Amino acid sequence: MTRNRNTRIAAVVAFLTIVFVVVPAAISSSGRFDLYYTLTSVALLSIASAGVWLTFYIGRINIGQGAYALMGGYVSAILVMNHGWSFWLTLPVAGLFCAAASVLIGLPILRLRGVYFAMVTLVLTEVARLLALALPITNGAKGIVSIPLPGALSVFGITLIPDFATLQNSRLAFYLLAVTLMVVCFAVMYRLVNSRIGKLCQSLQQNEELASSIGVNIAYLRVIAYAVSSFFGGLSGAIFAAISQSIYPSSFTVTDSVNFMLNCFLGGLGYVFGPMLGTLVLYFGWDLLFQTGQFQLLIYSGLMIVLMLVLPNGLLSLAETARKKG
Repeated sequence: MTRNRNTRIAAVVAFLTIVFVVVPAAISSSGRFDLYYTLTSVALLSIASAGVWLTFYIGRINIGQGAYALMGGYVSAILVMNHGWSFWLTLPVAGLFCAAASVLIGLPILRLRGVYFAMVTLVLTEVARLLALALPITNGAKGIVSIPLPGALSVFGITLIPDFATLQNSRLAFYLLAVTLMVVCFAVMYRLVNSRIGKLCQSLQQNEELASSIGVNIAYLRVIAYAVSSFFGGLSGAIFAAISQSIYPSSFTVTDSVNFMLNCFLGGLGYVFGPMLGTLVLYFGWDLLFQTGQFQLLIYSGLMIVLMLVLPNGLLSLAETARKKG
């Protein structure tokens, strides 16, 4: 037990050292500052994918995370542009707004069986897009543009985070923000999964009727998990809007929702950190396949099918297999 604990601690320290020290140092020395935006996108996509993974954990397939990312982006942009709110205050508000919306949506549809829940969530992203096109407050197809960079964050007169507009390299600042939130979100996920509530959620995967018969409040657990999932989606969407300084109805589509789900499959549904690895591999893998031109989608689809057949438990199952053999 002690050995496993020490191994986990060493892995966490190594990961934090890589993302907060090694990566910025390598980018600074190479001059490839464009990689900050790429890695920031990977971090934010992994946060949204983590939320999708959590709904898988309760035995439900969520293909609507793009809707909450879109809502989070619009909530943050509207509060900043129309009401003069600080970006930092809009982050939790965007997440909570999405969580509240997911509770209203989830209360009726989470009672449905898995396949019906998946079908309903499939249309959520398109519904959110159409609402963004129709509502005056979202400015329709024109979207919301010229969103200012995040200002300074001060507490009791002490500046904790400087104004991004005054920084020489705001891409580094966004990278650190996204990676920090990614670390926090996955830490929360790990703690949740390994808590009493997490064990109860896991029981829903195996046999919902049996879990209900021993007194487990299935509806309550489903709603809580779905709300946390949507909170992560809204949080990532709000930061995406700040990075691009704009938000449009097409900023997140059904394709994005499907990709969030694929990230979980690729990394491993049985592992908390599966969405993180899956997002990294899928993002860079898609870019690498760009060189194949018109065959990009065909090769991509074929590789995904092969990987799911060969590694049904995801890429992280390779590490577990190697550990057992060792």
